[in-house]
Amino acid sequence: MTSQNYPLALSVPKILIIRFSSIGDIVLTTPVIRWLKNQMAGAQIHYLTKKNFAGILEANPYLDKIYSIQKTTRELLVDLKKEQYDYVVDLHNNLRSLTVKTYLNVPSFSVKKYHFQRLQMVWFKNRTPFAGHVVERYLSCLGPLNIHDDGLGLDYFIPDESAMNSEQLGGLEPRQYTALVIGAKHYTKRLPIEKLKELVQQIPGKIILLGGKEDLKIAEELSSLHPEKISNACGKLSLHESAFMIKNAQVVISHDTGLMHIAAAFQKTIISIWGGTVPELGMTPWMPQNMNLSHIVEVKNLRCRPCSKIGRNDCPEKHFKCMRDILVSEIVQKMP
Repeated sequence: MTSQNYPLALSVPKILIIRFSSIGDIVLTTPVIRWLKNQMAGAQIHYLTKKNFAGILEANPYLDKIYSIQKTTRELLVDLKKEQYDYVVDLHNNLRSLTVKTYLNVPSFSVKKYHFQRLQMVWFKNRTPFAGHVVERYLSCLGPLNIHDDGLGLDYFIPDESAMNSEQLGGLEPRQYTALVIGAKHYTKRLPIEKLKELVQQIPGKIILLGGKEDLKIAEELSSLHPEKISNACGKLSLHESAFMIKNAQVVISHDTGLMHIAAAFQKTIISIWGGTVPELGMTPWMPQNMNLSHIVEVKNLRCRPCSKIGRNDCPEKHFKCMRDILVSEIVQKMP
């Protein structure tokens, strides 16, 4: 079902946006929320996601309602039908979102996922960009609604209760420390510990380590090297609290992960490190127009990259050169 089969709504529109996961992907949809709210007079904007990701959007002032599912869309289909939406904007475009669109039976706009082109990039290592940034793909699917990019980048809103005071910051002064995101979901997106050790040795000034509980062991090993300058927050902060630390950092060094996109929403200087995935897949930090704050570090001309669209749990070549050959000096040189 596509928008071409239906006329545009003449009254105040009610729109449902669908994106089920994950952190970074949902943050990358925030321009769409803002565009629709600001460019369609009086629009009501609702959002459907998974329950464990709904908190990302809880403070977003451009959203009127958030629906979340625990396991299946069947939990909410009847309630969604009662809303009488004018449009569905499907930014996930999978079988689960198809179920929702079919049940609601209203005009829908679905992002093109370019599965074959992404697989070709992985199979044949052809790094020619095929469809632009994912945010540009979102904009493209909204063409019939005459929506345009306002040039303001991503959004991330921190609830007041997640703001931290100076004592909670552990003595770190705003914009006087580096936020180092050591985690990432997949092995091929993470620097090995020996590279991280080299990196924390060379980063000047205070450092806060950010990541999940799964990163705690590595974080403790890193912080023990320089306890006077390294604070370990891995597994100790909520997502909003981690976002607060990123918002107040001078610079953010991150793997290709969700906190990188949150840093982009706060328009931070970002040094992103790329291993098994590549920027040409369309998931680089999305910054406001004419803002040159994003710096990419990668091993170029490595014949085995990319080895995956989203990352792997091992190196298929067993050498892991995409991360082991990263030059730490290049990362440090890009710091302001």
